Amino acid sequence: MFKKSLALLSVILLSCSAIVFAVGNQAPPASIAKSAPSTSIKFSEELLKNKLTSLLGLEVKSVAKTPMPGLAEVVTNQGLFYTSFDGKYLIQGKLFGLGQTVSNLTEESLAKVRVTGLSEFENDMIVYPAKNERHVVSVFTDITCGYCRKMHEQMDEYNDLGITVRYLAYPRAGVTDRAGGLTAGFKDLRSVWCHEDPATALTKAKMGSNVAQRICDKPVKEEFDFGRQVGVNSTPTIITSNGMMMPGYRKPQDLLQILESM
Repeated sequence: MFKKSLALLSVILLSCSAIVFAVGNQAPPASIAKSAPSTSIKFSEELLKNKLTSLLGLEVKSVAKTPMPGLAEVVTNQGLFYTSFDGKYLIQGKLFGLGQTVSNLTEESLAKVRVTGLSEFENDMIVYPAKNERHVVSVFTDITCGYCRKMHEQMDEYNDLGITVRYLAYPRAGVTDRAGGLTAGFKDLRSVWCHEDPATALTKAKMGSNVAQRICDKPVKEEFDFGRQVGVNSTPTIITSNGMMMPGYRKPQDLLQILESM
């Protein structure tokens, strides 16, 4: 099993190794192996924040050391990256820890980011509460998504099992189209979130009713951007209370089993 996991890890890392950027005016290294980050360089959060912001325009939210010597983890508005301590190289990919088991260190870090980020939208989610709440999940959803509709049709079953469902908006077509205008999906979701009774409006929209257009100050774009930041790229995507992410639809009983096993 360990050999199979290691073989899979090699494939993943090789696929990610192409996404290594040299930051600045210097040419990319001819061999990544020959350009391994030096462990003698001191870690400086301020240096890395300033460099990545000034050179790449990234909004850096946090910088931290990783268990790998010479490598820092950077959480930005565009997702999670890794950089050498001197800020000369930027890596987009996943970091795994190898011990008795293979641990996905990137996913563990993203789980923490998800929990923190979700707390910022608690007052702007559309919530379907369970009377005897045992678990809470946050779900990125769209109106036209078939499996989103299927999940919503079973809302009473989720609630009866003690699962509270909190929705965040995630227009699958994005916020703007190629011409720079707002997409129909975004405008429909915004209209639902702006309704005086958004829970009822969302149910009707997912049943196929036309959405009366409304405009208000709801963070629909911000929820979409946050979803992209933490790895969401489809709907529905379920986030558990500990930040674990599950893309795709789960039957009520199957979801309960997963939550109970955590």
